[in-house]
Amino acid sequence: MLNLLVIILLSYLVGAIPISIIMSKLVKGIDIRKHGSGNAGGSNVFRILGWKYGITVILLDATKGMIAVLLISHLYFGNFPFANATPFDDFTLVQIIAGVSAVLGHIWTIFAGFKGGKGIATGLGFLVSIVTVDMLLGLVVFAVVVLISKYISLGSLAAAASVPIFMIIRENVFGVDISGYGTILPLTIFLAVLVMYTHKANIGRLINGSESKISLSKTKTK
Repeated sequence: MLNLLVIILLSYLVGAIPISIIMSKLVKGIDIRKHGSGNAGGSNVFRILGWKYGITVILLDATKGMIAVLLISHLYFGNFPFANATPFDDFTLVQIIAGVSAVLGHIWTIFAGFKGGKGIATGLGFLVSIVTVDMLLGLVVFAVVVLISKYISLGSLAAAASVPIFMIIRENVFGVDISGYGTILPLTIFLAVLVMYTHKANIGRLINGSESKISLSKTKTK
């Protein structure tokens, strides 16, 4: 049990590293949470500091999820402390727990007053290590929606919702045997709902037409 708690704590702390806040202070000497949407995430960095820094933050945030799944989870040893009722082996279940912990750390970071980002990129890094095909399809949805609408938030929402849909279609329509489908599907649905929750302010702005669109040619700090 102690071993698993250490993995959860370390994964949370890695996920909690506030990359966007650090980047904005280093580049512009500002707190990204006081500009744009007020969110400490890659999409707001994209709007305020420009696409180069935005993409850098998104990639680094995704890396946090991958570190939890591919590195920290390997600290696991011994027997799983609870009855494992999932179709996964104990180690894969530990990887999932580590990934979720990193996402929660990103959203509620202890290093910035428990006010972090929305978990999209960190969740991407976590899930792409578990359900690679569906996450890659989700990335395609994200790219297409953002290119057409110029709304990163809309792309994030569409991508999050599309992953469980892709899983359902692949498993039940095309007959693909997705490993751990019965456990991963509820997890992706849970994460999609979590994304909707963390984007509730963006959803409101999208509805009333006040959501900011991205630009590849300029930065702003208003």
